[in-house]
Amino acid sequence: MTMHHTGGRRKPPTIHDVAREAGVSRGTVSRVLNGGHYVSPAAQEAVNAAIRRTGYVVNRHARSLITGRSDSIGFLLTEPQERFFEDPNFNVLLRGCTQALAAHDVPLLLMLAGTQDERRRITRYITAGHVDGVLLVSSHSGDPVAEELREAGVPLVACGKPIGLGSKVSYVAADDRDGARDMVKHLLSLGRRRIGMVTGPLDTPGGVERLAGYREVLAEAGIEADDRLVVPGDYSRASGDAGAERLLERVPDLDAVFVASDLMAQGVLSALHRAGRRVPEDVAVGGFDDSPAAVASTPALTTIRQPWDRISAEMVRVLLAQIGGDDPAAVILPTELVRREST
Repeated sequence: MTMHHTGGRRKPPTIHDVAREAGVSRGTVSRVLNGGHYVSPAAQEAVNAAIRRTGYVVNRHARSLITGRSDSIGFLLTEPQERFFEDPNFNVLLRGCTQALAAHDVPLLLMLAGTQDERRRITRYITAGHVDGVLLVSSHSGDPVAEELREAGVPLVACGKPIGLGSKVSYVAADDRDGARDMVKHLLSLGRRRIGMVTGPLDTPGGVERLAGYREVLAEAGIEADDRLVVPGDYSRASGDAGAERLLERVPDLDAVFVASDLMAQGVLSALHRAGRRVPEDVAVGGFDDSPAAVASTPALTTIRQPWDRISAEMVRVLLAQIGGDDPAAVILPTELVRREST
């Protein structure tokens, strides 16, 4: 006689199993899953206990067909992929946003869109409703993504103020200008007078604001503006290295450099080392971010700390509020000077 083996994979528990286990109607379970409105505390407790016992998992797809929501959020980086792996700030931000959303049981989808084609594809995907909202992590002026998503009515929060969109888009930013001012004041307080700067990309809000802070403080100190002291960078290590070489060429009596990111400052330190300049004895170097790159540098970098944990938590808070129907909001968070060995 052959035995039919009926084991194998157990079927996953359904909402009916939860209702049976809790001794309540299926409608009550459904109400608990959708926010617990019109459910007595006792019934809510019974349903939650039954969910734990049965191991029931909400079928997000089935629920999204009913609610019209995907229950997921996109983390969109409009930069070439290698930047995501080179620049530690993106990882720190991604980790913070993931943790903040985990508290709401909402998964985060990482989307990299460095080319025009990728941006078109991703914008199509987002506007089709595959995510409920977007955390936009890098926005250059002329980057159409923020504008297109806004026009499509997609809830959106940018990291840093998107140039050219005014008050129409929510954003969370560190006070870039104030941070830059603190660093340049610090360099002046050490008696440095020939202070160069390697800027960030000047089509980004952070790049513009950090340069403005640098210029303001020098003007207030009565130091005449000298364009030879400012060279452009793009937040990559290589651009910091090339920028420092240009500064040394143009201004041999350079005695300090304010660098608009820690990663670029690593490049500046390499170039100064090759040129035989001691840091900080000959040239003091200040960075910006307090990213992992600051502590990995030799010497360790004096820098401006961006409050990454608060930035990511606020981005998530503002986005979830917007998905819930709130108006766009802007949040500016303070920075602080962290002094280490490079100044």
